Amino acid sequence: MASIIDRLASAVSSRPALTGLCATAILGIAWTVNDFLAWKAFGTGGTPPTWSGYVRMTKFRINHLLHGPNLLDASGLPSTGPSYLTAPIPRRAGSRARIMPRIMPQRQVPEPITPAARARLQSLVRNLADAHPSLLECKPSHTEGRSTDGLYALADVPTLNTEAREDRLLDREIAHAHPADNSLHVWLSGPDGRKVIEAGWGQRFPLPFVRSGWTMVYAPRDEKELEVVERIVKAGVAWVTGVEI
Repeated sequence: MASIIDRLASAVSSRPALTGLCATAILGIAWTVNDFLAWKAFGTGGTPPTWSGYVRMTKFRINHLLHGPNLLDASGLPSTGPSYLTAPIPRRAGSRARIMPRIMPQRQVPEPITPAARARLQSLVRNLADAHPSLLECKPSHTEGRSTDGLYALADVPTLNTEAREDRLLDREIAHAHPADNSLHVWLSGPDGRKVIEAGWGQRFPLPFVRSGWTMVYAPRDEKELEVVERIVKAGVAWVTGVEI
């Protein structure tokens, strides 16, 4: 045993550069495996929970770090145009939600939420669809890999927004809530997305090929905050369907 240790010590001392390279590679592999497992355990949204999905997510992650815009900067969204948040929304109390480091899925660090608010939030999509069956439907969210309920506008709504009718990626999806952290994604008009971000209730989506109004809305922490979130979702309904509810 002593001779093996001596030989290893001799190899390390005689080839420090190679030893350092090997150590760095081992640490890099260990970090990558741990990051992949953490990403998979938290939930991967619409990205397949595979190594190829992880590589795809990592490419977007690196590109966003190098070239991506500030997602808290709403100045790129219009301040004029259709808006359905006609009454001012209050500024969200406290600091903004902390965001998980991976951009896909876009999630926040979970915050405490009252049981009543969480139950109401997670049934919001289905309840809105049930209350407006000629306008909305609830079905598995395409953008979330069918892992949660999505709120969709019906294809035959006469006043359906042209953007929603033509967009194959969002495909008439208005909103969904994420069970893991209670945040949401909501398709808003540009001015409403700007209002939500400027009031501290959310931030922009990181992928540039997704409509700019597709907005991350932070998780409500109690029923009073949930009322604001419900207003935001209803503004999304009005934008996509052309009907205020």
